[in-house]
Amino acid sequence: MTSMPEQAADAPHLDMVIRAERAMLPEGPSAAEIGVRDGRIAVVADLGTGLTGEEVLDLSAEQVLLPGLVDTHVHVNDPGRTEWEGFGTATRAAAAGGVTTLIDMPLNSLPPTVDVDALEEKRRTAEPKAFVDVGFWGGAIPGSTEHLIPLHREGVYGFKSFLSDSGVEEFPPLSPAELERDMAVLAEADSLMIVHAESPRALESAPAAEGRSYGSFLSSRPREAENEAIRAVIEAARRTGCRAHILHLSSAEALEDIAAAREEGVRLTVETCPHYLVLSAEEVPEGATTFKCCPPIREESNRRALWEGLRAGVIDCVVSDHSPSTAELKLLDGGDFGGAWGGISSLQLGLSLMWTEAQRQGVDLADAVRWMSSAPARIAGVADKGRIAEGCSADFAVFDPHARWDVRADDLWHRNRITAYDAREVLGRVDRTILRGRTVDFTTPHGRLLRRSG
Repeated sequence: MTSMPEQAADAPHLDMVIRAERAMLPEGPSAAEIGVRDGRIAVVADLGTGLTGEEVLDLSAEQVLLPGLVDTHVHVNDPGRTEWEGFGTATRAAAAGGVTTLIDMPLNSLPPTVDVDALEEKRRTAEPKAFVDVGFWGGAIPGSTEHLIPLHREGVYGFKSFLSDSGVEEFPPLSPAELERDMAVLAEADSLMIVHAESPRALESAPAAEGRSYGSFLSSRPREAENEAIRAVIEAARRTGCRAHILHLSSAEALEDIAAAREEGVRLTVETCPHYLVLSAEEVPEGATTFKCCPPIREESNRRALWEGLRAGVIDCVVSDHSPSTAELKLLDGGDFGGAWGGISSLQLGLSLMWTEAQRQGVDLADAVRWMSSAPARIAGVADKGRIAEGCSADFAVFDPHARWDVRADDLWHRNRITAYDAREVLGRVDRTILRGRTVDFTTPHGRLLRRSG
């Protein structure tokens, strides 16, 4: 950060200047002035330097300037299942929660993003509707190996695969042999395989979920299903040299295997989600299918162990796994955990949920924000995002960490306004979201479509 007086000479050429008593810079919180030119951060200077621009935003003493969050795990479901979500509603929800970049998952849309034609159709759908910047994952399913490298060349950030049933017939799982074969192909391109890691063998041997009891559902998705599948991913990554990423880690028992694999040099990263860090199985009400997700929310002791994994650096980042559906698919009236769609809607709420719990865990805001901004950007390879640094995209969230408010599902931007967090009190509110130096107004979309660089 520079405090040289001559920086003021650049002021007439700045489009925007933000002055903050606390700005969350890569080196930590600092009083700073941020100068924006042509959508990028041109100057990061000490507060009091005297930068001026066409627009000047002075934050209050309570507000903190954060980098725009990067959510690399979002199911937008558009085109094809837009009654579940859609780019217009999803990207507004993202912006309301301080997320300025999201990467869309390849499944639940029709067609799934498993070849270049499907990617182009998704881009055509997203472009006129995006209120934040949007990138895309490709999909790896049986028979799609020949499409991996063409999709990689077209700029997807990596490839999503399942080892167990995905829930939609057009996106079947890979066998262990197919996973390793595709990872060998991706290793040659230095691409990334991201894996929904649950073992079909372990799931098939577990009791079936039925009825309104959350305990029945939890028993149907045992920890060993995750543990076994994660060991298979580690072994495939070890043999192929491919970069691998474990999605939505729920089982804290897997942390030991993950840490050991990384110690020996396996190229492995791991994410978890707010619902695994905030919620516990013991608090899920009978029939409350808004809490159903796969892998499941586990016991309180497991939740505490996941926080330890975050603190220790074994878990790299926190992303939403926003997986919405219609109220009908959630079977809200009957509350049948066996038949309800699995997925938690939280895209708009992640930062507030994380900060509320981080306070209780003794975790500072800088760490919580890093887990949700620069860390996912680094893993996915999203260039110039998630940091307040010169040369980066001028993406910011203005955050009041002291504001307390109650979540109201009806007030959310999600297309289907149902969430496990309805009526929950949270700490921290996003007051403004800025994308490339322009405040998101929720009326006119100015998001761009992103491609992996390099």
